[in-house]
Amino acid sequence: MSLPAPDHPGAGSHSESPAMTPILSLTGISKGFPGVTALADVSFDLRAGEVHAVMGENGAGKSTLMKVIAGVHRADAGVVVLAGHAVSFKTPMDADCHGVRTVFQELTVLPNLTVAANILIGREPVRAGGLWRDDRAGVMQAQAVLDRLGIALDARALAGTLSAGQRQMVEIARAVAKPPRVLILDEPTSSLGRAEERVLFGLIAALKAKGVGILYITHRMSEVFALSDRITVLRDGRRVVTGDTAGLTRADLISAMVGRTVPERPSASPNRDLPVALSVRGIARGRALRGADL
Repeated sequence: MSLPAPDHPGAGSHSESPAMTPILSLTGISKGFPGVTALADVSFDLRAGEVHAVMGENGAGKSTLMKVIAGVHRADAGVVVLAGHAVSFKTPMDADCHGVRTVFQELTVLPNLTVAANILIGREPVRAGGLWRDDRAGVMQAQAVLDRLGIALDARALAGTLSAGQRQMVEIARAVAKPPRVLILDEPTSSLGRAEERVLFGLIAALKAKGVGILYITHRMSEVFALSDRITVLRDGRRVVTGDTAGLTRADLISAMVGRTVPERPSASPNRDLPVALSVRGIARGRALRGADL
């Protein structure tokens, strides 16, 4: 099938329903670094209650675009509009205060702090008129957040003792502890196990139902087709297509990402008559690896 033409962000008639109204619009976003054009005139929008997947090969500009929205980078050109108002976030904290929360691919959990302290960082409860931090109340608040989200962690645990997947769940809990307007998830399942993935996908469904707009960056096709309502593909820092997920195929996305038609080859079945080349049994290393068989 032919790919749909890129739609103009925010375009539509005055009779457009509230559910179709963009909560976030980007127009003409460009960003360069010395010797590199990371983004060139990128425009698209995110609707309230929508999961909008952003795809592209490594170096396509996905993470740079998310960091522009999140206040990590300042765009060289272009306009970001949040809930009908032009914004220019100077820092991630500025974006956070406006309800734009990001779970970055690079973990930012502080290992020397507890789970509770990581979740509530910058929003810690205080006592004695603000003179002292109320750690007991903080643990109770953070545990309530974890329990509400279905994340099986002890708020009192030291973050440094957690697995990579558990630390990722702490990042997610921190992002949604206070309801966001826009949630940006950058490769959120890269370090998650199956049980943690199920918790995340349930959370995404609940946030959608509450009208939160979700930008979902991933390389995993199965997640894109299972979770997203629309897909935008970036290539070499430019937007090449935005379309409804239901109207796109795996072949469409691959073609858009690489700029040419790539025939898919069926996976080869293993030959079970050949001898085993490698066997692993019971490999363990601290908390990171426990009883791995392969």
